[in-house]
Amino acid sequence: MAIRTLADLLFVLEPYDKPDCLLHKVDGSYRAVSTRELVDRVQRVATSLIEFGIEPGNRVALMAENGPHWPIVDFATLGIGAVLVPVYPTLTSDQAAYVINDCGAEIALVQGRDRLDALLEIRNDMPAIKRFIVIEGESPNADIKTLDDLIRDSDPMPMEELRERADRISPEDLATFIYTSGTTGKPKGVMLTHENIASNVEANLTCLEIRGHQTALSFLPLSHSFERTIDYIYFRQGVSIAYAESVQTVAQNFGDVRPHVFVSVPRIYEKLLAGVRGNVSKSSPLEQKIFRWAENVAKEALPYRLARRTPPGLLGIKLKLADKLVFNKIKERLGGRFEVATSGGAPLARDVAEFFWGAGIEIYEGYGLSETSPVLTVNRPGSVKMGTVGRAIPGVTLRIAEDGEILAKGPNIMQGYYNLPEKTAEAIDSQGWFHTGDIGEIDDDGFLKITDRKKEIIVNAYGKNVAPAPIEGRLKASQYIEQAVVIGDRRKFLSALLVPDFVTLEVWASNQGIARDDRAALLADSRVQQLFVEEVERANEKLAKHEKIRAWELLPDEFTIESGELTPTQKIKRRIINQKYGEIIEQVYRDAEAERSA
Repeated sequence: MAIRTLADLLFVLEPYDKPDCLLHKVDGSYRAVSTRELVDRVQRVATSLIEFGIEPGNRVALMAENGPHWPIVDFATLGIGAVLVPVYPTLTSDQAAYVINDCGAEIALVQGRDRLDALLEIRNDMPAIKRFIVIEGESPNADIKTLDDLIRDSDPMPMEELRERADRISPEDLATFIYTSGTTGKPKGVMLTHENIASNVEANLTCLEIRGHQTALSFLPLSHSFERTIDYIYFRQGVSIAYAESVQTVAQNFGDVRPHVFVSVPRIYEKLLAGVRGNVSKSSPLEQKIFRWAENVAKEALPYRLARRTPPGLLGIKLKLADKLVFNKIKERLGGRFEVATSGGAPLARDVAEFFWGAGIEIYEGYGLSETSPVLTVNRPGSVKMGTVGRAIPGVTLRIAEDGEILAKGPNIMQGYYNLPEKTAEAIDSQGWFHTGDIGEIDDDGFLKITDRKKEIIVNAYGKNVAPAPIEGRLKASQYIEQAVVIGDRRKFLSALLVPDFVTLEVWASNQGIARDDRAALLADSRVQQLFVEEVERANEKLAKHEKIRAWELLPDEFTIESGELTPTQKIKRRIINQKYGEIIEQVYRDAEAERSA
């Protein structure tokens, strides 16, 4: 039976009675949390929230990394009709306080003493807060409880009472605020109802092969709608959820957990492919030759892989051999039990998608936004088209506006931005169409292709529009380029900031007899510069004259969340990068102009 509200999920989950409902790492090894333990802890935290005066509609903020505490707090909050407001744990205390204050949260659960202490220093900036609770940390005083205190000292709310409270929740009631990551300004609170997200859960069940026997690895932030909605689907189906220690440990956790399923942003797939190619570049000439042969076989067999069919004749024999010699080793890096993955949050470069599909690693690319709960479209088993983000999920209608913007309608569209009626009116027009801010096209088979962000379109000095994302994708197709940002608004030509894939580059440099212990010296070496001249020229092939990269600069450090250049979902913050690297960008253009004038 379809879930009516997110609170229903707890009662769907309970009968699965799995000994390993959740898995998390404790003292170096994964420890299981059973379904019964999870439900009991939810009941106890629900009791505590009621005792603290939380009523239906009140806001509860949660600032924490992924872990068992997340669904415990989430289900307890939703189950009593309150509204959970996730706060990215990567935010500074001032940024977190803005979100907590803006939504009017009365309770904030915060993971770790450092985060808690930083918020306590500016407590006056959050006047609505009545109580802080610390997760996985010691309480600084008697007034602040720990989550363990609540679980240990509270009586479990009887399931009958929890069911009664859940039954009072309307699908139209608010379930959560998801704050946008602020790539273009201050975060906006996206208001999502129970129906918004529950409808997305049910629709995606018809598109994705998620089954109860599977174990999933959860590593994208639960503060974002993508991982959170997918985790709801896992709970709906009785999938065991293993939490990665962090995004940095995902490669190791693949081996620990051996997941059947996971979702990711393109950055993880790009790094995985870069690692594969880096290892190949260090292997023997014979092994490199075998790898290139296997890649060619996979390209030839790609249409069969997409259709989940075995190629006939000699091609089938060659593909079976390529799997044995090369591709099964890549699957082992994913733990050896891999079945299916999904990509979202940003465009997945076509060459990356084709490589993994050719290798027998099925990655279904989809598309959506926080404002759409989040999924709008997805490729699905038996219905995959490379270079697209799939067809609309059940219940969603899409159309393309005259200026190319993608518009959407459906039960998953947000109620609006909290306390921002003008911004809401800009996003949802009078006919109820949500304006995504993305440019795209829908083909005759209903597959959607994203071409760029409407607000990120570069307009050069001659008035020509340039979409940076596809060009960045071509640059990152190079095994030597890990990150790329195209620059050129109101400029005569395009330039780029390039972050090399240092693993691959250093192997190449070593083979050339170039010292690699000093990154600045490495990047300045004329042979390295020439290498990137060739890589950029290769990316420029088949681009229009005004789309070609005419100048570029190599950067010694990658863009990161911690340095403020990436959002928590690994999206480039173009405004921040333009500010931070402003002097370098200006020098790139000065040098290029001087060279052209010489």
